[in-house]
Amino acid sequence: MMMNREINFDLDGTLADLYGVDNWLDYLVNKDTTPYEIAKPLVNLSSLARVLNRLQRNGYRVCVISWLTKNSTKEYDEAVTLAKLGWLAKHLPSVKWDKINIVAYGTPKQTLGCGILFDDEEPNRTAWNGVAYDVNNIIEILKNL
Repeated sequence: MMMNREINFDLDGTLADLYGVDNWLDYLVNKDTTPYEIAKPLVNLSSLARVLNRLQRNGYRVCVISWLTKNSTKEYDEAVTLAKLGWLAKHLPSVKWDKINIVAYGTPKQTLGCGILFDDEEPNRTAWNGVAYDVNNIIEILKNL
């Protein structure tokens, strides 16, 4: 399998609308995982799941690279990790992720994956060693692979 046949997704602001949750930052500052649990999807998840499952059958790896919060604690990092894994299991149950990296805030994403990255943060896209896209037209881009 070619290493560049890997598709990586950021979660917050890319698949999950964390920033659309009222008072999301206050929750995080107060070490509350609620926004990670209740964030609405930013894409049509049934369409996304179908296209990801097709791509996996065609030899692509599908992965998540998501950051934990700034100024966190070990306990909160563990709770956020569980909340993010729970969000993925709830919203994309048919997707069998090849790898899920939930890592310290600011970890260079290009050290954790290759191929394609979908990420809402421009600095992450710029630093990526491969092809990087913003959050617009995710499903259409994937359908064309």
